[in-house]
Amino acid sequence: MIEPFESSQVRSGVISYGVSSYGYDMRVAPEFKIFTNVLSSIVDPKNFDPRSFVEFEGDVCIVPPNSFALARSVEYFRIPRNVVTITVGKSTYARCGIITNVTPFEPEWEGFVTMEISITTPLPAKIYANEGIAQVLFFKGEEEPEVSYKDKKGKYQGQQGVTLPRL
Repeated sequence: MIEPFESSQVRSGVISYGVSSYGYDMRVAPEFKIFTNVLSSIVDPKNFDPRSFVEFEGDVCIVPPNSFALARSVEYFRIPRNVVTITVGKSTYARCGIITNVTPFEPEWEGFVTMEISITTPLPAKIYANEGIAQVLFFKGEEEPEVSYKDKKGKYQGQQGVTLPRL
């Protein structure tokens, strides 16, 4: 279901990742799209302008104050038909005004997770690649859904990199 999978929590010298008490702490990959207002673009989910961001690859990403970046998980997820997830940010980042937003992983969704990392402070913030970024909580349904994400041919099925909005 998770690849690569860390069967215990890794904590020494890093923001923790791997199996936690009731979930899994996923990592952020060293691949970021940092939003900028250089061209005075408008963020429009129906007509997204890729000039709204700069691409960055590296072990430490600096996100500007009051801005955000898109990133992806290190782990590839394959969600079973009878499971749905909710993801919440890690407390280490939350205590620094850094919020991670991820939508639920629907039954039978699979792919690398695209996430938004928002900086709510007037200061720039560091994001550490290949370390924990958010905790995924798994919920098993008592019965399978009538229609899964795979059944409806969801537009983000099998996404590979940092995936921009699709209509």
